[in-house]
Order: sequence, then structure tokens, then C-alpha cells
Amino acid sequence: MTAHTLLVLFQLSIWSAASKTHELNPEEATRFARLALACVEKEYPNKLSHTLNSDADVKPPRQLTPAFYGCYDWHSSVHGHWLLARLARMFPDASFAADARAALVRSLTEPNIRQEVSYLQATGRASFERPYGLAWLLQLGLELREWSEGENSSFARQLSANLQPLEQAALERLKTWLPKLSHAVRSGEHSQTAFALGLAMDYAKAAAHPDFLTLLRTKAREFYSTNKSCPIGYEPSGEDFLSPCLAEADVMRRLLTPQKFARWLRQFLPEICAGKARPWLQPLKSTDPSDPKLAHIDGLNLSRAWMLDGIASGLPKGDPRVRILSRDVDAHRTAGLAAVTGEHYEGGHWLASFAVYLVTHRGIGEAAPSSLAQSAGR
Repeated sequence: MTAHTLLVLFQLSIWSAASKTHELNPEEATRFARLALACVEKEYPNKLSHTLNSDADVKPPRQLTPAFYGCYDWHSSVHGHWLLARLARMFPDASFAADARAALVRSLTEPNIRQEVSYLQATGRASFERPYGLAWLLQLGLELREWSEGENSSFARQLSANLQPLEQAALERLKTWLPKLSHAVRSGEHSQTAFALGLAMDYAKAAAHPDFLTLLRTKAREFYSTNKSCPIGYEPSGEDFLSPCLAEADVMRRLLTPQKFARWLRQFLPEICAGKARPWLQPLKSTDPSDPKLAHIDGLNLSRAWMLDGIASGLPKGDPRVRILSRDVDAHRTAGLAAVTGEHYEGGHWLASFAVYLVTHRGIGEAAPSSLAQSAGR
């Protein structure tokens, strides 16, 4: 075991003790994987974000984007495939693992990815899935890249090689767009800048893209470094699945030392302070999980939980806000995971991806998936 791995495991043990971290077990992994397997090749219902350039573009989703046509929309299909890669990597002998690997092989073929690149680069599609879907695509690329570096990884190496042209196209699209983006997008949905910057930073750092990482950090500082008193009391909007305030803080903890981040956070979210009788942030519940927009609120609990956990991980040891944040992580995690039922396709096609991102500690100095799986299995 390397010194780096020991450090990561030590960090995880601290955060786990502080926030009662929910560890993924094989039974839960199977349930999440089955939700993704049920939709990655389910073409309809389908919500297209599709620019028609001619009559020739009137085609079914499986022809337009043959790798990522399921799960209701393109970005959900992408992170559904990410879920399958992550869980099959963590639990290679689980009952779902063979089905997950087979689904990845069917989707991520060279011809399918070639068509995906062609679709992405066609006239009029400069904003296609930007930035949310493209950031998740980079995360899928990173998952396959890391998987391919392990033992018995020839399978993952081939998938990673197949995906590479689309990964590169997504990377170039973001590198072209970000320098021109004059202001951060502070929505609670797919257009949000902070969430995508966080996913992309993790990718750029791990995949060794220093120029891209520099661009991401530069834009994050430009957008957020001087921000103060984020109006979190105005959140959420009724269809949010991301928190604008928490996502911004989760990006900044990736940029700053613990001491500097502690000072920045005190100005940015002064609500997080010791001595308050009432929680400053409480979980929510969707009023109608069968409504594709109102179901977003259930995902907000999950994304809040991982962002709160990330914020806590960026603070110095002993900072009193860590305990407060850990309490809120636990409350949001419990509420969020309870909503991942698959009862309604409107949530079933995507909530499991958010749950897996949360409970496998993606983006928070995680240990290798094999180590996490072994820990969960004990």
C-alpha cells in the first residue's frame, strides 16, 4: 500500500467518523446497478435536445446518438453508464457485474462513438449538453481510465480507447467555451457552471490535463473568489437538483488550502456557525416524484449531501463547522437515498447515479474503488 493510499484512507476515516458515512454494500450496489441496467438501452420515453439541420436529422434516438440514447435523455444515459462502470469496477464478482460489463461493451463500440462525435460536432450543436452532460462524459472517461490501470483491465482499456475520441471532443468543446463565458451560470439545473467545473477539475487533475486544469481554476477564481453572503435562504427553486451556493463552495474547496478556504467560507456562507438551535439547511421532499421536473428535489438532497461532505473535507481539522456540516450530510443523505426507489421512471432513470456518486465518495479524495468495496463488504 502506497503512502498516498494510506493518506487517502486516513482522510476517509476522519470524514466517515465525523459524518457517519453511509458505506455502499453489495446488495445496495445491485439495486442501483439494476436501475441503470433497466434504462441504458430503454429508448422511450425520450427527451431530445436536438438541433435539426435538415430532414435527414429526423431519426430515432438510437440512430442519432447510438451509445447514449437510453435513460430518457443523453446526459442521464451518460451517467447511467458511469454508474455501471463504477459499480462493476468496485464489485467485479457481484450478480450484476457481468450484465453491467456487457451493457458497456454494447454501447461503447468504435462505430457508436464515431457517430456520437459526428453528432456532437455537427453544425448548430455547439451548446449540446454543455456543460452538464459533457462534464459527466469526462467523468465516464476518467472512470474507464482508472479502471484500465488496475489488474485484469484489458476489458476496460478497450472501452477507454473506444471512448477517447468523444472524450477529446467534449474536452475541446469545454476548452473553447469557457474562455468566452463572461459570467457564471447560477441555476439549480443542468446549465449551472459550478457543478460542471467541479466534475471537470477532478477529471483534469486525475487524467493529467494541466492546461485544462489551469483554465478551470482560472475561471473558478474569476467567478467565485470574491463572492460573499450567498443567499442560500432563497434556495431551492422548485425544480432544482443542484444547489448554486453549495456547488460554488464545493468548487472553491478544490482550489484553496484549508486555512484559506475556512476564511472564504466564513464570508460566503456565514449561516454555518456553531450555537444555532435550528439547522441552517434542511432536507426536502418532492411533492410529486412522478413529475420529471418536480422529482428534481429528491436529487437535490443527494447532491447537497455530497457537496456538504466535500465542503467539510476542505476545512481544517478541528474547525467547528465540520461537525455542523456532518450532521447536515447525514440528514440529506438519509432523505436522498430513501427516494431512490425506481417506482417512477422520472426519478428511476437518474437518481441512482447521484446516489452512487455520494456513497462512493467520488470527488472527495477517495480511496480506490476496490478498497471501498472491501470495506463495505466487511
